[in-house]
Amino acid sequence: MSNETPPSAPFRSLCTDCGVSRSSDPKRCGRACQFIAPDYSGLEQQVHGRKRDAGRVDELHFGPFRRMWRASLKTPLAGAQWTGITTRLGERLLESGKVDAVLAMSGDPDDRWRPVPMLVTRAEDMRQCRGMRMGYAPLLSLLEPAAAQGIRRLAVIGIPCQVYALRALERELGFEKIYVIGTPCSDNTTTENFHAFLARLEDDPARITYLEFRADYHVELRYDDGRTRTIPFLQLPLSDLPPDFFPLTCRTCVDYTNALSDITVGYMGGQGQQWLIVRNEHGEEILELLKDEVSLEAPQTAGKRQGPVRGFMQNTLRAAGGLPLRKMPNWLRPIVGWLMPRIGPRGLEFARARVEMKAIETVIHLRREQPARLRSMAPPHVWPLVEPYGLHPQDHEQPAAPKPAPSKP
Repeated sequence: MSNETPPSAPFRSLCTDCGVSRSSDPKRCGRACQFIAPDYSGLEQQVHGRKRDAGRVDELHFGPFRRMWRASLKTPLAGAQWTGITTRLGERLLESGKVDAVLAMSGDPDDRWRPVPMLVTRAEDMRQCRGMRMGYAPLLSLLEPAAAQGIRRLAVIGIPCQVYALRALERELGFEKIYVIGTPCSDNTTTENFHAFLARLEDDPARITYLEFRADYHVELRYDDGRTRTIPFLQLPLSDLPPDFFPLTCRTCVDYTNALSDITVGYMGGQGQQWLIVRNEHGEEILELLKDEVSLEAPQTAGKRQGPVRGFMQNTLRAAGGLPLRKMPNWLRPIVGWLMPRIGPRGLEFARARVEMKAIETVIHLRREQPARLRSMAPPHVWPLVEPYGLHPQDHEQPAAPKPAPSKP
């Protein structure tokens, strides 16, 4: 078990510190970074054997997949964020001998919210990786130390920008086999910013031990004395956050659902359970490790996403232009907060809405802040997602042809 990382990283704009810049060859960022010139179709072909099929229901939104499920462990793990599927998958990969180690995130001993990369070699140590962290963490900085320790078969649990870089470099890393469990991500910030956010929710934020954005339009908080509290999304002080609370990288991420993972484990399409997207043969192999431990159901969908997405787009346009957000009257918030879990987009429709919102954010913020980058940073599959909302690429914004992938050494 190891969580030692190099002490510093070269400064780069549009960087979420995935860890590549801390490696022995920081220049690899130029061909591995999601925020420089991503080639999703090429990497989807490499990882899944095919790129996403825009004509197949939900692949344009969620990326290539074989099956999707609503899922929960029949016996939830103590202290897990949901029921503990991601943690249990890591344990089973180690228990079964399929991998020598799992690369995942643990927490800083002095700050439960600060993520720290950890190379786990014993199944019982996966419990240190339970729960959500907030902040940048150089997960991939431990790839070279893992190889130096003689690890040949590795599992990686990561968010999209980490997984993209891993896949871009996978063929040159020298591992015999890599399994990838992806978790969705749409917005990240510094751990310090997150502490400031918690302070807006609670007079004594140090008591909060758990925070989860749920698919029922509520945030759940748990406290160190056993109390729980839920807050409707509409009651969150998001409009009061400073403009730079979320960095441009996270406001322009085009891979909410972690399309290059073997299996994605998240919440958006789960409706109170977790949402599993099995993407390829490795994903099937990973899920099979749970066998009778997991309950699987077909995902459901309800409601209409277009209205909420259009409202989000209008507020995003105002915010990007420096205008104040249109705030809902306080007396109306509880009413709408009660209605949204009942008539708003739910299940897969909620997930589709979030993916379209992220695509809209990408176009609007890049046009405003980094227009020259839009052509290279927005892959072709983004434009069909935003087209129904009146956003179209101008001639100079047409996606650039991807650079050919390096040949395997």
